[in-house]
Amino acid sequence: MLSVRMVTGLTTPRSGRHSNRDRRNRDNRDRPYRDDRDRGYRDDRDRDYGDDHERRNRNDRPRGRWGRKRRGRGRIRRLVRKPWVRVVLGGFGVFLLVVSWSVGHALTVPGGGSVSERLAEWARDHYLGPLVTFGEWISYSPPKAGGKPSFALTGPSANVTSRPKATGPVQIYGPPPPLKSMAGKPLPGEGKWRVLGVVNGNPAIYGTYLRASNVYTSYVVGIASMNQSLLRFQLRPGAEDPGPGNWKLPAEIPPPARRGLEATFNGGFKISVSGGGFYLNGATAGRLTRGTASVVYYKDGHIAIGNWGQTVHMTPDVVGVRQNLHLIVQNGKVPASVNYNVESAWGATLGGGYYVWRSGIGITSDGRVIFAYGPSLNVSELADVLKEAGAVTAMQLDINPDWMSYMYYFPGNHPADPTPHNLLPDQIQPPDRFYSLASRDFTAVYAR
Repeated sequence: MLSVRMVTGLTTPRSGRHSNRDRRNRDNRDRPYRDDRDRGYRDDRDRDYGDDHERRNRNDRPRGRWGRKRRGRGRIRRLVRKPWVRVVLGGFGVFLLVVSWSVGHALTVPGGGSVSERLAEWARDHYLGPLVTFGEWISYSPPKAGGKPSFALTGPSANVTSRPKATGPVQIYGPPPPLKSMAGKPLPGEGKWRVLGVVNGNPAIYGTYLRASNVYTSYVVGIASMNQSLLRFQLRPGAEDPGPGNWKLPAEIPPPARRGLEATFNGGFKISVSGGGFYLNGATAGRLTRGTASVVYYKDGHIAIGNWGQTVHMTPDVVGVRQNLHLIVQNGKVPASVNYNVESAWGATLGGGYYVWRSGIGITSDGRVIFAYGPSLNVSELADVLKEAGAVTAMQLDINPDWMSYMYYFPGNHPADPTPHNLLPDQIQPPDRFYSLASRDFTAVYAR
């Protein structure tokens, strides 16, 4: 007999209806809803809450590390949208472009100098000198005490085809007297002069090596003695210092100008820190300053050294003037000032040390030109070396290793293209340095 429930269709027990509902809910929970998860729903029940819950869920902030990153990026985006921030960022971008161009130009311009030295030069030219000095002070290594030189103090000599003799107004000199080593017992060849240049068969340039300290005995100074009666001296500009101008001479020794070339050597400090100026063929860089030590070049090819406006002056036959600091030998004596305020008075050195590469030039009482340069020298030792070589008036030229150079030239079988040789084997610059553009000014020495 059918019951009322069966007739009316209410035959499903209550527990069965609950089981079906639970099964559907369980299936819905296990089914992946990608769109729901992307919108932040945790399970299927969140969807049942409708639009109201979706709006609330949209306002929920992500939590944890990823949430902090998203919030940080949002703050940055909002900050960048502000006009004043965009102006600041634009100005900073322009500043970086200008600095990059300036540094790139300093690193790629023709001429001598390593990357670190060019960067240091650029920094000093742009008011970052104290920062450079501090960095060099940290990295400075003092010279090594004791020891012996890394090379023999002898070397090849040029061929002399006639005995030294006077011919008319030309004065011919034999080798200067041997120099006394300042390091004690001399090594073989030390202080003995050899011929580096010959003009018309007569020795025009003598050279030697000398140790200038009894403490730093492994360091050697190169010295050259040049006869102005057989040689003429020519000032040359640098591509960067003094830079472009109406100098009427190139910043190199091109092939057409190599015949008769006997020697080349470096100039002075950068003109902006030399305490004076640079004058060549009617054009000037900086300002010729009274009382500043000066090398003066004349039309007839000879040079003079003295204090500008006191012992040397501007005259119609002056074609060049190179000024640099103060005299370090005067009237045959070394002034006490060479030991005062070494860094401020005699130039900023690599590492702020007193003992660095230095160079200098002097004149003897009979008119010979003395050039000396070498590593681990203080100003007093450089002056002593020049005085020992016979200079009665002398001045310091450039300092620090990359700007030091003295080359002599052997014509061999190609007098129009002589072969250059470094006086010091351990100088940084190659022998043919001045056969291409030089960044600093220099002196070229020719046979008369």
